[in-house]
Amino acid sequence: MEKPKPRITKKTVILPVVGILAFFLYIYIFNVDLISILKTAQQAEPLPYIAAILVSFVEILFFAISWRELLVGLDIKLSLLKSYAFVCYGIFLDILVPAESLSGEIGRVYLVNREQSGTSGRVVASLVTFRLLSMALNTFFLLFGAALLFSVTTIDPAIFKVIQFLAIGTAIILVAAIVVVRREAWSAKIINGVIRATRFVSRGKWGGDNLREEANKAVKIFHVSMKDMMHNPAKLVIPTAFLALSWISGMAIPYLVFISLGYRVSWGIILVTTSIVVAIKSIPVGIPFEVGLPEIAMTTVYAALVVPAEIAATSTILSRIITLWLRFGVGFTSYQLTELKAAQNSNNVQLLQKETP
Repeated sequence: MEKPKPRITKKTVILPVVGILAFFLYIYIFNVDLISILKTAQQAEPLPYIAAILVSFVEILFFAISWRELLVGLDIKLSLLKSYAFVCYGIFLDILVPAESLSGEIGRVYLVNREQSGTSGRVVASLVTFRLLSMALNTFFLLFGAALLFSVTTIDPAIFKVIQFLAIGTAIILVAAIVVVRREAWSAKIINGVIRATRFVSRGKWGGDNLREEANKAVKIFHVSMKDMMHNPAKLVIPTAFLALSWISGMAIPYLVFISLGYRVSWGIILVTTSIVVAIKSIPVGIPFEVGLPEIAMTTVYAALVVPAEIAATSTILSRIITLWLRFGVGFTSYQLTELKAAQNSNNVQLLQKETP
């Protein structure tokens, strides 16, 4: 049987290109001097920027550890290496597939369930819990950043309204989510929705009949797992601690980029900008927000918080090289290696079955 080979699809190229064009169109419309951006980028100090690149890998590591600890709390054993690879796989899907904030999670459900059949309900429970923790932490950092800014300057009224809207909206979503997961009938809708989304995103490749047959069992497991998490908050201490470290690491990336440009930026600006972008990205509305729009949002918020236009645009570009393009490459590699290994294991099983009399 022929050994599978990595391949690049049209989507791998088209969506990032569209995002780039959208961002540079934004820069053109708002008359940002591209020559000044290039000159500013050329003057960047390499050491802080290299540190930002290294921190980006640490951020993913803390992220993977946090999710893995949630899985352990639900009696699913996954090695740290696989957790890291599956998270990178999910990042690649989030960038590539226009279902931002859901495609990567669906991919992780599929990957774990493919290795450990019958775990889909518990994996979904881990991801729902992870999302709730992420939303709570993001709101905390958003408000903390706003408090830091209030202590030194006056926040732009438009940004203040955005902060209010996101804080209140997140609180409402958190309360609604907790109510939903306490009701088994509503939990069933969540599981079935994830399975349908899995089939749609993968064009029928994932979430087939085997996974559908497990849906009813997965619903009960999901409901029991969520109740267990709620009644045993001690299980959330370690995952929350590592998730907080992941968030802090993620926010250190743009801070180090600003340092590399010789611009001393307030941590309040970093916290508010990053939290706003993450909050918008986390809304599961099927918008391919990962490419193009984050750059526009980051540049706009930086400028509104009195960062010079050229510095804001240059910092955004250099940051996104790390948090988008570097991760796109790492995620693509993880995706290919994971699928190659799965295909090889499947081939080995088929050959063994043929050789067995």
